[in-house]
Amino acid sequence: MKQSLQLRLTQHLALTPQLQQSIRLLQLSTLELNQELEQMMSDNPLLERLDDPLADCARISPNGSLDRPGPVEGSQNQSVADEAASADQPAGDSGADSFEGSSGNDYDGDDGGGHGESLDWSSEGRSSRPDGDDDDREFAQVSSGGETLRDHLLEQLTGTGCSPRDRALMTLLIDELDPDGYLRISLEEVLEALPAELEIDPDELSGALTLLQSFDPSGIAARSLPECLMLQLADRVGRGEKIDPITRLAGLIVRDQLELLAARDFVRLKRVIRCDDDELRAAQALIQSLNPRPGNGFATEAAAYVVPDVIVRRRRNGWEAAINPDVMPKLKVNDAYAQILKRNRSTAANNLVSQLQEARWLIKNVQQRFETIERVAQAIVDRQRAFFTHGAVAMRPLVLREIADELGLHESTISRVTTQKYMLTPFGTLELKYFFGSHVATDTGGSASSTAIRALIRQLISAEEAKNPLPDSRIAEILGEQGIVVARRTVAKYREAMKIPPVQQRKTL
Repeated sequence: MKQSLQLRLTQHLALTPQLQQSIRLLQLSTLELNQELEQMMSDNPLLERLDDPLADCARISPNGSLDRPGPVEGSQNQSVADEAASADQPAGDSGADSFEGSSGNDYDGDDGGGHGESLDWSSEGRSSRPDGDDDDREFAQVSSGGETLRDHLLEQLTGTGCSPRDRALMTLLIDELDPDGYLRISLEEVLEALPAELEIDPDELSGALTLLQSFDPSGIAARSLPECLMLQLADRVGRGEKIDPITRLAGLIVRDQLELLAARDFVRLKRVIRCDDDELRAAQALIQSLNPRPGNGFATEAAAYVVPDVIVRRRRNGWEAAINPDVMPKLKVNDAYAQILKRNRSTAANNLVSQLQEARWLIKNVQQRFETIERVAQAIVDRQRAFFTHGAVAMRPLVLREIADELGLHESTISRVTTQKYMLTPFGTLELKYFFGSHVATDTGGSASSTAIRALIRQLISAEEAKNPLPDSRIAEILGEQGIVVARRTVAKYREAMKIPPVQQRKTL
């Protein structure tokens, strides 16, 4: 075999560690970004965060003592901390050594570049958020604490004065209730799970269930929806309400004909139970006043709240998107370590030099992440200006490629930016992906957004006659009269996606 040397020129994309980190940070949500930063700060002592999200939490120091939250404002320690914070950034440091969370925009309610806190969505520049304590009261979040269903029932059990054996059986049944307050397993299954040496009689367990079903809330520990509603009807009668014909008729429907009522088959229902329209209407109203999920009013899990990454405000020249300053971390390089590295260039400091470079990369990549999100958000706002003025019915078709071509980015980058990133708009907090929709042809040769068509379908259904609701075929005809060509099955698909029941279930007497 003859050996030879060849020179070949090729091109390939090399993903440097800095580029890989930039891509990873771009696809993270706000919560995931904070978790990533916490991990990086624990691994890199040169990286600091000025807006520590755990500053108000107690921490355990290395010596085992409990460190309380930061010093009280106005104390001597606070003044020392303020002096240290003012000296964190030396005059000679470059901009890459710190990221204060500012993207160069004014987050105020006017056009003068002030520092207000209002969110201005009106053309006159009036704030839509009140100032002072009223703002906190209006947007106060519900506490995750509260009495659970189990605690509520056990508290009532304590005051019953029943025997310890019955109390143990009722506690067992309470533990088997689901969050809606239903007993989803049969009494036979409960008996099989109990030790045989206890010799529990089925009637004894049934009696414990009957006593539990008399507890508040009414309808608790039911094994089916009809039983739950029947317990509530019986409880109304037990409180002294007269057993009138309407209550008796409601009980008959709940016990035997609940499926016909759910299907809105009023003609057959009137024939089976032998009543007129007024009686059936009154019985239906009584049944609808009952609670099919008696356990839902009690605390279960803490509600999850979405913090918007982008805030949209109305300016004199149109709508403007800006990064929410509350989600922007304030990162910087530790000044003490940086000064040590400037004075000490020995080989022992090589590890710190590497960590210093990593810290600067991270600060730059985090800043670039928010700049990219803001650019993409502004491009979306520019394309969907009609939405911010008129709502979802004015949404125009938009695909990732349009934004990518406008900003000179790849579609995959736009996809990463719009995933799990949220925008605060006059119509609520929406994910950035919400503003992208497929094209639906119109008679004029143009196109309409699927989001706008969904909004039109919802408007038509909300304005329909209760006694004569619109079928999917008629909705398709109405949209066709407006120049939007959609098939009946497309209307049905959009209606089901919005969790709107079919025409039979929307019909009333």
